[in-house]
Amino acid sequence: MNNSIGFSKHKSRIIQVSAFFLLASFGTIHAQTIKGTVVGKTNGALPGANISIVDAEAKTVSSLDGDFNILSPKLGEVSLKVEYIGYETKLFPIIIKEGTNDIGYITISPEEKSAKDKVGNIQEVVFTRSNALTQAKAYEIKKNNNAIMEVIAADAIGKLPDRNAAEAVQRVQGVAVARYHGEADQATVRGTPFAWTSALFNGNRLPSANVLGNRSFVLDVVPSELIQFVQVSKAITPDMDGDAIGGSINFITRTAPAKKTLSVSGAGGYNTFSQDGTYNGSIVYGDRFFKNKLGVLLSGAIWDRQWGADSFDVTYNTGAASDVEKKSISTIMMKRYMGTRRTIGLNGGLEYKFNANNKVYFRGMFNKFDDIRPVYESYVDYTNTRYQYNFRYSHYQTELYGMELGGEHSLSSKLSLDWMLSDYQAKYFLDTPPTNEIKGLPISTFRQKINSGFNNLSSDGKRYWGFDSPNGIGGEYLDYGSDVKDPNEQMNPNKLLLSQLVISKLDNNERDKIARVNLKYDVNSNITLKVGAKYRDKDRTSTFGYNAVFLPGASLGIPNSPALLSLSQLTTTDPPTGTTFLNGMNGNYNAYVMSPPTKDQLFQMFSPEFMQQFGFKDFSSAESNATSVYTGEESVFATYAMAEIKASDKFKIVGGFRNETTRLTLNGAKATKEGTPATTVISPSVVESNYNAFLPMLHLRYNLSPKASLRFAYTRSFIRPNFGDMSPGSSIDNTSNPFTITRGNPDLKPTFSHNFDMMGEYYFNNIGILSGGVFYKKISNIVFSDTSMLNIGGTDYMVTQSKNLQYSNLFGFEAGINKRLDFLPGFWNGFGVEFNYTFIDSKVEVPRTINGIQYFDKTTLPNQSRNLFNAILYYESKKLMIRLAGNYRGKSVETINQKLGPDYYIWSDKNFTVDFSASYDISKKVKIFIELNNLSNESLRLYMGDNKKRVTSNEWYGSRGQMGVRWQIF
Repeated sequence: MNNSIGFSKHKSRIIQVSAFFLLASFGTIHAQTIKGTVVGKTNGALPGANISIVDAEAKTVSSLDGDFNILSPKLGEVSLKVEYIGYETKLFPIIIKEGTNDIGYITISPEEKSAKDKVGNIQEVVFTRSNALTQAKAYEIKKNNNAIMEVIAADAIGKLPDRNAAEAVQRVQGVAVARYHGEADQATVRGTPFAWTSALFNGNRLPSANVLGNRSFVLDVVPSELIQFVQVSKAITPDMDGDAIGGSINFITRTAPAKKTLSVSGAGGYNTFSQDGTYNGSIVYGDRFFKNKLGVLLSGAIWDRQWGADSFDVTYNTGAASDVEKKSISTIMMKRYMGTRRTIGLNGGLEYKFNANNKVYFRGMFNKFDDIRPVYESYVDYTNTRYQYNFRYSHYQTELYGMELGGEHSLSSKLSLDWMLSDYQAKYFLDTPPTNEIKGLPISTFRQKINSGFNNLSSDGKRYWGFDSPNGIGGEYLDYGSDVKDPNEQMNPNKLLLSQLVISKLDNNERDKIARVNLKYDVNSNITLKVGAKYRDKDRTSTFGYNAVFLPGASLGIPNSPALLSLSQLTTTDPPTGTTFLNGMNGNYNAYVMSPPTKDQLFQMFSPEFMQQFGFKDFSSAESNATSVYTGEESVFATYAMAEIKASDKFKIVGGFRNETTRLTLNGAKATKEGTPATTVISPSVVESNYNAFLPMLHLRYNLSPKASLRFAYTRSFIRPNFGDMSPGSSIDNTSNPFTITRGNPDLKPTFSHNFDMMGEYYFNNIGILSGGVFYKKISNIVFSDTSMLNIGGTDYMVTQSKNLQYSNLFGFEAGINKRLDFLPGFWNGFGVEFNYTFIDSKVEVPRTINGIQYFDKTTLPNQSRNLFNAILYYESKKLMIRLAGNYRGKSVETINQKLGPDYYIWSDKNFTVDFSASYDISKKVKIFIELNNLSNESLRLYMGDNKKRVTSNEWYGSRGQMGVRWQIF
């Protein structure tokens, strides 16, 4: 209670300080200050422009909006110089008066290049290609930033077929993405676990609706069209959130443009797997009114696509006593997804400049991701000698919405302030079936006994893959056959009996209210001090693993119960069309394709009337359901102080610290056995975790020349444990085979890391870069997901629980180049290459006890790939742009089995996708484009241990493409 009151006071103080300085700023006197906005003649506001006063030491860099503020050393006439990659350097004479000199917009033009014939005569004057100018924005931000970062501009995102926020960053050096049914949904920096990279929007970490209780934000909810810039920080500075061991990815949404703009786009496409259509469209409108004081921005996007995926999944008897039998097969599942995904995003912004010294802004956004995917699952259950067929209608809904209000104020010629208040909410939920008061994921299960048994079992009576079998029998998974003795005993809708109905609740709701304030003071032209504070109040409600289970009396042997219904007795529909079922494998698997119940029939099965008529009773686990719900409150108060010191014209020092204090309370329930005979008692459970993170940081930058620099950084950062990993209860999922138990661990500690980075950068004259560097992380108390098998009452359960490991370290190096080959003759000078490679090596020691003796198994960090690279070959002319891009992510360990050791770790196999895009400018305002994804038809494969053929899951999702038009109306 006292902690909560204390944090409320901190929040109140931040708001009071913000309000005080906001009011005070309107009456302050400014010395000879020059303010303005740098814009490109054809490319809008130019961030990162270098502005200086000739024959003086006064220098500054424009903000993301192109705004700048520079102090003149004298009154009267001065020459202002503006420099920008790809643009002509311009000198502007200005008459300086006492106070603030608002010079408005400064427009600069693209650099001209002269083309000569063989005798040296000038043939024509060619402006730098517009596609290159978009890259110039990114390079200027990167070059002038204190942090070690990579930057992508909105126009550059549009060059490749990346339709959501996660896909937009997959091309960045050192970034890897996770793909979910063919679309990227999470991103990580430098091979660290996904939760170690913080996803920010406009500098704030967004609330997460991740169903597993992770802090990592699922990025597929945000269309890429709403993003203005992406900043990938690999070494953070004290004014950034400190929970970013891997790094942070800051998505900056669109703001009011420098001049009136209206653009629209539309496209239609095709998915080779679903063999059905897709479409997307977007609109962006922006303008300024009242003598440019009021800026307005409205943007929206929709992406609707038919999609599908097939998956071949295997579970193994890892709970068996024998080491050999642990690798025998328990179940084979052949699964098809076929559905619709729709992503909608809306973004709005207002900006009002009271005068040159005071600006306030408002941003709001709404994003909705509807993932409708009926799922068809056919099992061969070797453990129970039966077939199983599951049908579920999944309509997952993810929402992200909120707003922020902020301001930027010059309190004097040396002192400035900015502040922000924000309120964002993320939701993940299902509202089906409409026929039952419990809402969630409705799943129907049908079972059919296999009477004839199986052929080709090993000498111990188990089913194996040939390489694991004691006598070499079993083959490989791509040639899988069930080996049922009687070939006529196939899955049959007349024999598949309705044996279970389940509603699985998957609801998450998280809300963040944030207040922050920053003060910057220019001591002189060489020293700048910056301090700030930030308060975040987070509320979370989560339900994961809550299962309402209904069983028919006949399956339990209850006398006089209605007979079990077969699949054929229900109202069914044709199975989904599309590509041939499991065509990534070598066999014919049409025998496992059933005609499923209709959606309405599925919903009707969960009605009270249906259940009463056919003898279904509620057999839900009160223990599991009570412990699967929790609420959480987290308060974070952060302060920082930093100094930017220009030690010389070439050497800059940025140093300081950040301190973040966290107070976390999780409220849930726990189940205990009491009395004789033992009965289950549900009681409240509270988890409290309070800790402080002190984070010193130092950045050094030495400019070897105007085009080359060397950077060094030491930073300390951390990661908070996931809510789901610390939840006070546990959950049981009895819809899977085998059943699973997920347990929280209230004793988890935060993970800390000492980070060392060294990077070199060289910028080519023709808007390109050569970069490379090394990095090292010393990490303590890493969190990993441990899995083991547990037998309860004769039933095997797969148990998952997160734990801390003592120490780990990570070392890596990276290199990249973007080079336009405009030194080549004629047609060939339009080509260019972009390539980046990252090598990462991490070491983790996992303790394991065998016969009372402790051993340490060496492995890598979860989700960490040793090799990452992007390769892009492009061609750009005045009207045509073509890009062929390859994205590679090496294999990585996904799940660690502490009890059984490395032979039972789950790995994700290497993945290489090829994408293509092209556009042609019909006119200055109209462009047509084509986008193709996954031309390599790459699949996703997970496997157990050291053999990639010991697959746990292999998923195929095909390719997709679209054609469309973009129209820049004005």
